[in-house]
Amino acid sequence: MLKYFKKITFRVVGVVNIISILAMLITGYSDRINPTDHPIATILGLLFPAFIILNVGFLIFWIFFHWRGAWIPILGFILCYSPIRIYAPFNLQSTPPEGSIKILSYNVLMFAPWDVPVGEVNPIMKYICESKADIVCLQEASPHELDSKRDSMIQKVYAYKDSTQKAKSNCLVLYSKYPILSKEIIQYESRSNLSVAYLLKVKGEKVLVINNHFESIGFSPDEKQEFKSIVKGDIKEDSARSESRRLLTKLSDAAKKRAPEAEAVAAYIKKYRDKGIGVIVCGDFNDSPISYTRHTVADGLTDCYVSSGRGPGFSYNNNRMYVRIDHILCSDEWEPYNAVVDSKIGQSDHYPISCWLKKCPKP
Repeated sequence: MLKYFKKITFRVVGVVNIISILAMLITGYSDRINPTDHPIATILGLLFPAFIILNVGFLIFWIFFHWRGAWIPILGFILCYSPIRIYAPFNLQSTPPEGSIKILSYNVLMFAPWDVPVGEVNPIMKYICESKADIVCLQEASPHELDSKRDSMIQKVYAYKDSTQKAKSNCLVLYSKYPILSKEIIQYESRSNLSVAYLLKVKGEKVLVINNHFESIGFSPDEKQEFKSIVKGDIKEDSARSESRRLLTKLSDAAKKRAPEAEAVAAYIKKYRDKGIGVIVCGDFNDSPISYTRHTVADGLTDCYVSSGRGPGFSYNNNRMYVRIDHILCSDEWEPYNAVVDSKIGQSDHYPISCWLKKCPKP
């Protein structure tokens, strides 16, 4: 009787495990689905890590209770190797070769001046100055801070600077040790978000650098607190259900707005790639690694964090919304090294992301 019960139990667990793998496949490859046509795709991508964890649980179960069944979750991991690597890559760190350049992208939250005591140096500006980055792309910079004497410390390090403002809280800034040859705003419909493309002269060659800040989810402080309460379980079931629906609607609405923004940037990139010009893309995508936004912009490019980073690299750090929404991409003229999301500085609600790029020799 016990033997029969075990047999039935293993079969049931096996079926459930297979169903979870199918769900992992659907969520892992949901970044191919345009949220404009299928808004549910946005939510699917966010669920992907949950199914990874679930499959790990199944693997542990099979190893301890019926090792022959371990092939089921292992097969699931093999089938989902690509999205797993995109979400949480594991690469060995190595010393960047001589001649590499460092890229830094950072949503600075207006430089968070409210946290800086009067007379003290702004930690974010100090961080940028000490980063040794050659090209710095900032999002949500503050025009007031940029016009202050505090900005002069950065300009002592960077000979070239440009800022573009579209809304009160959305100013994109480029600091560069290389000359800025030209600048163009990439055209797409948005009330406050924008993408700015620059042609730089890097070691004698033209390089296209694009700084992006795509559509935000737009959670209010109260909604962020509600999300935190749902994650912690500090909310009644009925309220959690209704609040979840409302928050998910905002998530999908924002994703539908980001889709054409990402497509416009991807089309702009292709125009320069067809001319043989190298490309570096930075910014706050406001979307996870498993998303239509990142997948669309990254098409034909190398995701520097996936190629040379380690772990999930959560770059957004507020209200338990742990996700990597800041990205650096490059064309195949470059080889990335040591991409990292630096959690040591917490003044902004984002952590900075950086990597080193080495120009590949021409074939």
